[in-house]
Amino acid sequence: MSGPAAGTAHAAATTDVVCLGESMVTFLPSQPGRLADVPSFGRGIGGAESNVACALAAAGHRAAWVGRVGADGFGDHLVETIGGYGVDTSAVRRDPDRPTGIYFRTATDRGTGAHEVAYYRAGSAASAMSPANVPYGELFAGRILHLSGITAALSADCLALLRELTAPRPGRPLVSFDVNHRPRLWRDGDAGVLLELASRCDLVFVGEDEAEEAWGIVGAEAIRAALPEPSVVVVKRGSAGATVFASGRRPGPRSSNAGGADIGSRPANVGGAEAGEGAAQAADRDTVTVVPALRVDVVAAVGAGDAFAAGFLSATLRGLPVRDRVRHGHLMAAAVLTVPGDLTEPPARDHADRLVALDDGAWGRLRLGPGWTAADRAHEEVRTP
Repeated sequence: MSGPAAGTAHAAATTDVVCLGESMVTFLPSQPGRLADVPSFGRGIGGAESNVACALAAAGHRAAWVGRVGADGFGDHLVETIGGYGVDTSAVRRDPDRPTGIYFRTATDRGTGAHEVAYYRAGSAASAMSPANVPYGELFAGRILHLSGITAALSADCLALLRELTAPRPGRPLVSFDVNHRPRLWRDGDAGVLLELASRCDLVFVGEDEAEEAWGIVGAEAIRAALPEPSVVVVKRGSAGATVFASGRRPGPRSSNAGGADIGSRPANVGGAEAGEGAAQAADRDTVTVVPALRVDVVAAVGAGDAFAAGFLSATLRGLPVRDRVRHGHLMAAAVLTVPGDLTEPPARDHADRLVALDDGAWGRLRLGPGWTAADRAHEEVRTP
């Protein structure tokens, strides 16, 4: 019988967050320009879920990444590099018949028409992940299981796996889901399935832009109306910040909420937003928290969404109020936005906590640029216009 047994015990979990998904070797351009014109590329790693695991490990949490790579040099590089961040990679499986995925990208912002990505992931080892070949014991060993919609797009087997992992069952860890809609991956599929998967999770991250593109749903309130089931829905609104809808309930019978990652609590409305009735919450009142984004001198707009999720999850594990969870997400994203790659050393916890504790006016005056994570209190990186 494939799949996890009901009632999997993880109350004494030794891992904070387990992340499942494909990681690939990334080839980064040596200079701006079209892929056809770039003379050389440097090697890095890329993968939404492994990025989250690396950021969490760098922030001091016990993080694990579960994936599937080829029995090749690129697979070696991924496992060694991700492990070098302090991530547990012991559950990564090696596929003797399929290669590790790779991709090339330009230096331009992903959101612009000039951005190019050339994926070589069809038939990759990760695309062969299925309910029959993943290590369920390791996947359900953490306080949080973090998934992404990217995995669902890789193959029919991968979609079946995500349906299995998000299925209601006693003893399930808190399941976090980043929609991560990638239109290129859904050319031959229905991205509407991402709404189905998100509805089965406890904590959902979704951008306003991707909800409109994937589902035709416009606006934070409409997104919450379409996703009444998750205890927490985080709607990312770009430069406008983020809006969080948090219901009054803890995760229900499908999730034991082991380890104390209490996403369903109802803190005071510390974000200063009005609390209101969730559009589709018949039995539960939502607390709605709006947190403005930071002003950031962007070096490269890649990896910010993964970093935001890591910051939010880190603060969730610490039991911080919703506003503080979002602010930690913004700070983690700012750390990545001010470096060229997808990953970087996050700010020290006491430094981040100090910034998160600023009043609304001081938070609004923050402007972060390259090197800000290393700034000490004596020469604070806060700059006013």
